[in-house]
Amino acid sequence: MCGIVGYTGKQEATSIILDGLKKLEYRGYDSAGICTIHDGQAETRRSEGKLINLERLLVKEPIVGTIGIGHTRWATHGKPSEINAHPHQAGPVVVVHNGIIENYLQLREELRASGHTFKSETDTEVIAHLTEKQLRETGNFEQAVRLALGELRGAYAVCILCENEPGTLIAAKQGSPMVIGLGDGEYFVASDIPAILSHTRNMIFMEDGEMAVFRDGRAVFSTVAGAPLVKTPRYIDWSPLLAEKGGYKHFMLKEIFEQPRAISDTIAGRLVEEEGAVYLEDLSLGDHELKAVERIYIIACGTSWHAGLVGKFLIEDHCRIPVEVDIASEFRYRNPVVNDKTLIILISQSGETADTLAAMREGKARGGKNIAICNVVDSSIAREADGVIYTHAGPEIGVASTKAFVTQLVALYLFTIKLGRTIATIDKAKGQAMIASLVRIPSLLEKSLELNPQVETIARKYMNARDFLYLGRGINYPIALEGALKLKEISYIHAEGYPAGEMKHGPIALIDEHMPVVILVPRNSNYEKVASNMEEVIARGGRVIAVCSAGDEDIRGKAEVTVEIPRDSDDLAPILLSVPLQLLAYHVAVLKGTDVDQPRNLAKSVTVE
Repeated sequence: MCGIVGYTGKQEATSIILDGLKKLEYRGYDSAGICTIHDGQAETRRSEGKLINLERLLVKEPIVGTIGIGHTRWATHGKPSEINAHPHQAGPVVVVHNGIIENYLQLREELRASGHTFKSETDTEVIAHLTEKQLRETGNFEQAVRLALGELRGAYAVCILCENEPGTLIAAKQGSPMVIGLGDGEYFVASDIPAILSHTRNMIFMEDGEMAVFRDGRAVFSTVAGAPLVKTPRYIDWSPLLAEKGGYKHFMLKEIFEQPRAISDTIAGRLVEEEGAVYLEDLSLGDHELKAVERIYIIACGTSWHAGLVGKFLIEDHCRIPVEVDIASEFRYRNPVVNDKTLIILISQSGETADTLAAMREGKARGGKNIAICNVVDSSIAREADGVIYTHAGPEIGVASTKAFVTQLVALYLFTIKLGRTIATIDKAKGQAMIASLVRIPSLLEKSLELNPQVETIARKYMNARDFLYLGRGINYPIALEGALKLKEISYIHAEGYPAGEMKHGPIALIDEHMPVVILVPRNSNYEKVASNMEEVIARGGRVIAVCSAGDEDIRGKAEVTVEIPRDSDDLAPILLSVPLQLLAYHVAVLKGTDVDQPRNLAKSVTVE
């Protein structure tokens, strides 16, 4: 959830670290700090609030050095404040940390009893004091870190410096993401790829229980316990320009307009159109394993969970295998029925979502097979899964997911074709038709994006509403949930999504002349039912914003406003419906003056429970 950047080499560390932290702002944070070591002295600067506050402080009180660590903090233990901001120092030891130390209270009391004085309310400061204690006892910085980490329970990604060894930087991880960038005689450490992508594309992905020691221009990898390791770099082909705004006012708007390209990249090289088949290069599971599947769980959080709900409709309709969609944080704390005939599909943009990762491990422990749908190459979930379908959306910087969501829908559609062809519920002709529909989607999305000016006008009309209701039916009702979530996330307007048929079971009581109701009513098998629900809203004075198929005169004549999308297959309507809902949320948020890319209280990747 927080951001870490570390550097050791020949360049000034401060500018590199600050630049990296800026590229991690999308993760959400409430304070920031940086530390460098120069002439054997650690110099730390910290500030509450945005990075600009830290930059201003550094102008007044600059620091220098070719080795350093930086951090953007999202409060877990201790309120947002300068004193709780990272880095934390105890004696000569300086630490930045992502994650949660579960036994920090016990450790802090033990350390206090032995004479240690704590300055902050954070769990992170315990790591600094533990390391400092072990350093006094052993006289060896590296050994002190190993011993200190061995006492921790919970999740961590840490970067640690020591004034006693001013040329050494140590990094380690357990349960929180960490990537190492390899340069020419220099090394970069970060909690996510975009932070260091402008400096190197050669990356080493740290696994749980691993540690890296950077000293004298060399990197030595080992387990925290001390066993040596050989790590193989991966080349990351993301362009740094993908992480820039490219002329758009916000990353979110840029990413909305990148969706046709993102979908094209996700399907590229995977379609065998003449056979009506799909090739998924990293799926790993063989046909015999797919044929053995009797039950599927789709497990995810937030927006990815909404994608999973769409996946349920696709798989059950075309493959006739029962699918249950579970929120990851609930799955691991119940007693799910999983066996060797169960397939678990994990969906996570980052591949580091803590609850989804834990749910995957729970399912594996019970004998289930699993595959991951994620965007980040070699992320924790992707590495641990039996197979993976990468979405190829590229870096998504805005906290509110857009292009990652639609590419997850595409990945689920691709998997549906693959599974259906394997178990013979989809024949060649049907596979060809499904692929033909998918190939049309990028160009249809381009047409949908032409609605942007119209949606901005609609947003201006309804921006002062206190509440919104979103209604959809069948495969489109998860898009109603997603549309409501988008509006809540970035505009802070209360919004609820419901299956349209459930409106009469409670939500109808809320409808009056002040309530905008967004109704998804494309021409499909549920059209008449949803149109009837729309009539019920109108009869009670609700202000209907209808998202319908192009040319639908019936809806146009009844709704207060209409947004007309291109018509394609019912299975792919969720993708086309998503665009106007994303644009509506975006424009309402901009008009209300909220922080679109970094909404309050939210982080891009939830890497702690």
